[in-house]
Amino acid sequence: MSLRLGYGTNGFAGHRLTDACEVIAGLGDDGLALTLDQPHLDPYADDVTARAEEVRSLLDSYALAVVVETGSRYVLDPWRKHEPTLVSDTGRERRVDLLCRAVRIGAALGAEAVSFWSGTTPPGVPAEQAWARLVDGIGPVLDEAAALGVTCAFEPEPGMAVDTVAAALELRRRLGAPEHLRLTLDLGHLVCNEPLAPADSVALAGDLIGNVQVDDMARDVHEHLEIGTGELDLAAAFQALVDTGYAGLASVELPRHSHAAPSVARSSMQAMRAALAQVRPRDPVQAR
Repeated sequence: MSLRLGYGTNGFAGHRLTDACEVIAGLGDDGLALTLDQPHLDPYADDVTARAEEVRSLLDSYALAVVVETGSRYVLDPWRKHEPTLVSDTGRERRVDLLCRAVRIGAALGAEAVSFWSGTTPPGVPAEQAWARLVDGIGPVLDEAAALGVTCAFEPEPGMAVDTVAAALELRRRLGAPEHLRLTLDLGHLVCNEPLAPADSVALAGDLIGNVQVDDMARDVHEHLEIGTGELDLAAAFQALVDTGYAGLASVELPRHSHAAPSVARSSMQAMRAALAQVRPRDPVQAR
């Protein structure tokens, strides 16, 4: 089976990136999801190009694959979490600039995907206006990605303008269904707010899945939990991913667990390996 396991650096906020890579690789992970932020790789640093080259060498030294995540809480505004976004009333161009920077960094790192989301629609903004803002904002990002050969992966997030797999697929359709725009699936979100069962949501995304995040959740509660402490059947979700032919990273997404990063990373790896051991190889008939 080609599904590979990883861990998100936003769960290692107290570690230097070199030390986080040592722990992640030492636990047997295949890769990491690198959140662009000041502790590890600041997209606004004066030496970001040189720093990206150093990070690529670091990842190569540990044989770690990488995806780029752009969900840092305060990278754009020290006062407002995640703002401005692609659907904000003002400042949307700053989010577009960040995502274009992320694409360039992703190209420098040889990243398998660059992941991003919509943001929360401001009060009073009609749905069609939010769609228009998204299409206008994502267009330049996709142009940059196409020029550099980078895959983008859009993540539906509970409470945001695009919050479900079906809505993410609709966004992709409105953008002209570009081949280099795929989906990020957070397995916890599939429990939290999707109308379908997690395995059915995976099947709906199908071969358009470009990135996977792993955490547990309870229904209607958007809180990232350690694996096995919520309602997710991880083995069933992994089976559904394997059945689609997904061959990318499935990286743990626990941004509030940095205080115990090594132990949580170890238990997460053990839980993912146990779940993966229950998965059957993809049926050759399905693969045709």
